[in-house]
Amino acid sequence: MHLDTGAPSRQLYDSHIPISCLQRSVLATGSAVAALRDPLRGDMVAALGETTGSIFLRRMRDLMLQSSTGRRILRERPTINTSTIDLERLRQTCAPGTFGATYVGWLDSQGVTPDTRCPVHFVDDEELAYVMKRYREVHDFFHTLTGMGVTVEEEIALKWFEWAQTGLPMTALSSLFGPLRLTWAERRRLFGTYVPWAIQCGASASPLMNVYYEEQFDTPLEELRKQLGISVPS
Repeated sequence: MHLDTGAPSRQLYDSHIPISCLQRSVLATGSAVAALRDPLRGDMVAALGETTGSIFLRRMRDLMLQSSTGRRILRERPTINTSTIDLERLRQTCAPGTFGATYVGWLDSQGVTPDTRCPVHFVDDEELAYVMKRYREVHDFFHTLTGMGVTVEEEIALKWFEWAQTGLPMTALSSLFGPLRLTWAERRRLFGTYVPWAIQCGASASPLMNVYYEEQFDTPLEELRKQLGISVPS
């Protein structure tokens, strides 16, 4: 007798790992527990997002389909890493104050690269898997646009911003439980300054998944912020 496990019968994309409904439930529960213990543990937050975020990924995809640029991104499926973006060219050719110059300067100052994002494994739809992949890859662009660094406090603030933009469950988890790792002074600044800004700005800004960032490197940063409706916290 064949037992329907609810798992896809084949691998849908290169990094896809088909799992059954039971396995998905176990993984979602385990990753949620681990993420609650450490809301900034990237691998567990990533697994939680993939196993619980299908409804929200569809909403993100549908918003992209409503935009000509979003549709082009879904069709062309650009990838963001050091093989596709020449960071040295950005350093040499982007004028000061442009989005590209600020982006590469932010990478250099924080000691990070665009190659550190977790691959998508557990999203059982090829297009939605790309949406999740794109969301992860544009995270550093969100840092650039908002002026947020990579301290625990700033990462949590950015998660509040992303939650207002996307509604993804794992961003809410990091937003709500991440502050437990902060000092009292950091929490006061987070909830007194950053959270009100993040909710208001994230909700009112243009859908940031509909931006072809790779084509905006020569745009002045302040001009791009104005186009997208993004302010920086004071």
